[in-house]
Amino acid sequence: MAKRFLCSPGPTHRLQFGSASLDLLSETLISLNHRNKDELDHLEPCSGNFKHTALIECIFQMTQELRLDPLVGYCAIEILERFMVRHLKDTFTANTPCGAVPDSPSTCQDLVFEKLKVKFTLTVFSCVQIASKLWLHTDIVDNNQAVQFLHSMGHTVSKKALMESELQILKGLDFKLDVPNPLTYVEILLEVLGHNEPSTPMEQLYGLCGHVLRFVSLQRTAIYESLLKVTTQCFSPSPEQREKFLTVTEDCMLLGVGVITVAAVIWNSDQWEQVVEDLSHITGISQRSIWDFSQVTLEQLTKTSSPVLSP
Repeated sequence: MAKRFLCSPGPTHRLQFGSASLDLLSETLISLNHRNKDELDHLEPCSGNFKHTALIECIFQMTQELRLDPLVGYCAIEILERFMVRHLKDTFTANTPCGAVPDSPSTCQDLVFEKLKVKFTLTVFSCVQIASKLWLHTDIVDNNQAVQFLHSMGHTVSKKALMESELQILKGLDFKLDVPNPLTYVEILLEVLGHNEPSTPMEQLYGLCGHVLRFVSLQRTAIYESLLKVTTQCFSPSPEQREKFLTVTEDCMLLGVGVITVAAVIWNSDQWEQVVEDLSHITGISQRSIWDFSQVTLEQLTKTSSPVLSP
């Protein structure tokens, strides 16, 4: 697998590809594939609701200001998503989740969201802080830095409140923080791709993949809306079609191959077909699916409705 080395404080790092054995790569890829399928088999109806552009942009901005590795941001997004989905589910299914009375002018849901809104900035930041502690190669955000950073954002938070917020998230996730994130999928897929085809320009593709993945994350709504219409061949997809499409929007493996394909097109448009073929062979995802994802992404990237790729 790709090894990370911090060259200086902050997000700048160098990856060393080609250091993992084929057996280790195979085991890792199989594990990621099983994990991805398991996640897709247990999606909640509200999965993906906490991946709006403004929220993702906020997390990216936090990691940039704190000079953290980009991996921290992607992990924080997944931690926040899982915590909020579980927290809301547990709250709404409780007997008296918010103490609402029948004559209350507000609905129970309104009261829950109003309560969440008060602490939401702290919750988001706590996800970033937790994510910073998961890898040895990343800088850790301690409570002194956290208090100072939140103060610069106009929020006065005590160290006790920080610890309570972290603990709430940890308990809410049953301390299970090994959540899959799209950057990890991109890195592993690139490693396997480079092992199978040594001439693959790994360093160049990886650099481009970072930009493409960030773009896809920030333009997530527009990209997947276009992909839904392409997949269903319907300008106004039904609620049932949108519900079934949830397994596409949350598919990290599809996102990974799509990001690499777009990067390959940008780097060398003459060889992207071979990259698609190799990625399809590696993951079992059809070339048609990879083409569709890459096409709608490139359309958003170039702001054109004309076909950029053709199978």
